[in-house]
Amino acid sequence: MTQTKRFGLSRRGLLITGGAALLGTGFGGLPGRARAQGALKVAGIYTVPVEQQWVSRIHKAAEAAKAAGTVDYSFTENVSNTDYPRVMREYAEGGAKLIVGEIFGVEQEAREVAADYPDVAFLMGSSFPPDDAVPNLAVFDNYIQDASYLTGIIAGAMSKGNIGMVGGFPIPEVNRLMNAFMAGAREANPEVTFQVSFIGSWFDPPKAKETAFAMIEAGADMLYAERFGVSDAAKEKGVLAIGNVIDTQGDYPDTVVASALWHFEPTLAKAIEAVQAGAFKAADYGVYSFMKAGGCTLAPLGTFEGKVPEAAMKRVAEREAAIRDGSFTVTIDDNEPKSS
Repeated sequence: MTQTKRFGLSRRGLLITGGAALLGTGFGGLPGRARAQGALKVAGIYTVPVEQQWVSRIHKAAEAAKAAGTVDYSFTENVSNTDYPRVMREYAEGGAKLIVGEIFGVEQEAREVAADYPDVAFLMGSSFPPDDAVPNLAVFDNYIQDASYLTGIIAGAMSKGNIGMVGGFPIPEVNRLMNAFMAGAREANPEVTFQVSFIGSWFDPPKAKETAFAMIEAGADMLYAERFGVSDAAKEKGVLAIGNVIDTQGDYPDTVVASALWHFEPTLAKAIEAVQAGAFKAADYGVYSFMKAGGCTLAPLGTFEGKVPEAAMKRVAEREAAIRDGSFTVTIDDNEPKSS
């Protein structure tokens, strides 16, 4: 497949399979040394509001680095795919040394922009591997399948056997988390069945809520809330839910049992370190989202502490320890999950 054809695929426009490569490529770093005098100038470019789950974790990590005095961080949200290259150029021209964002819908165009600014480091969310033709663009994704698997064990133990799952798009980033969750649920209850649906949007809480309502009507007593709006439906109908990427139990104390949390801090820290050392290169930073790298955790059970069956929590503790010491590996399955 040619480079043009590969990167012409729109992650948010087409349904693709296959995950990003997990090994960095050994291409050259940025020319010279990029060690900052003081805080490193970092820019974030996001296609959705920073409140959206996935982007919020990147934004949170960058704000924490800013508060620590490590970076000088600015950002632009709600950038359309058609406008994304222009905003990239503006930040590059404005002196940003590290630009972070998500180029799922503009793979080819974004890489072309990065190639025009070889002295700027680009760390971009992508479904594709790093490319030796653009040595200053590294990729990442939220590989939090470890934590998702653990929440599945809890869900399987808490459900009577019918779990509804509402996702945005059936693309690798979403599929791998859903499949890991389903594997955990089946481990706790081999007879569990799933209702799986995708709403075709990254941010449409009303549509996600209506989809969840339909699943509850069809018998679901547990919901997997990959999108905003699902937990609202669960709360209104008195069923349980599992969160994704962020911890929302504070908003749904009687509804959200557990959540798989994504921590972008390890990913961003590695990128900042590489830029400051003049060693940033085309690599895949997805591995820093793994549990053993500190990139994901199981959120505290909070109000559900003591309410999850003891056997399930014992299994969670054993599996988590095995994941962390490398004796157990959660399968990364990027195939589209199906209802059963």
